[in-house]
Amino acid sequence: MRHPAHLLKNILLTLIVLNLTGCDQGIGDLQQFVSQTKAKPPGRVEPIPPFIPYQNFEYSTQHLRDPFEAVDFRHPDQSDIGEISDTASGPRPDIDRVREPLEDFPLDTLRFKGTVTKNGTKWGLIFAPDNTIHRVLEGNFMGSNHGRIISLTDGVIDLTEIVPDGLGNYIERSAALALIE
Repeated sequence: MRHPAHLLKNILLTLIVLNLTGCDQGIGDLQQFVSQTKAKPPGRVEPIPPFIPYQNFEYSTQHLRDPFEAVDFRHPDQSDIGEISDTASGPRPDIDRVREPLEDFPLDTLRFKGTVTKNGTKWGLIFAPDNTIHRVLEGNFMGSNHGRIISLTDGVIDLTEIVPDGLGNYIERSAALALIE
């Protein structure tokens, strides 16, 4: 009786030989293609395009501001305010008037809750962050940017705010509070 490992080795060797003989068949068409390709005249290879050297770019910035130089964006000194106010035109907030209670809150924290009409006068009801309800009329001020109410309807309160432009002047911008139910 033969050893099982020896028997396994013979079976494996037989399978390999059969597998390799199967690979030898059917390559005649491949050999024919190779011989036809070798019979053709060789093709022409395009030449390598000429090398173009790198062109340096001269970047001149003598006429521009140095980006690393510190820029002073602070508000002008009090001594300069007179000069600026003389040259500045446009809207200016009235800082001498008495501020109204709703000017202590930013406009986006105030909520328009509705209107009430009494004796022909339409009042707007504003809910403030301190959990109080305030009545407002056209001409009242609200919001931290000197917002003056220019129209009051059942669905919206339109305001005109006076905001600094960052250069010592002021500009007017429109704002609105819509009814929140």
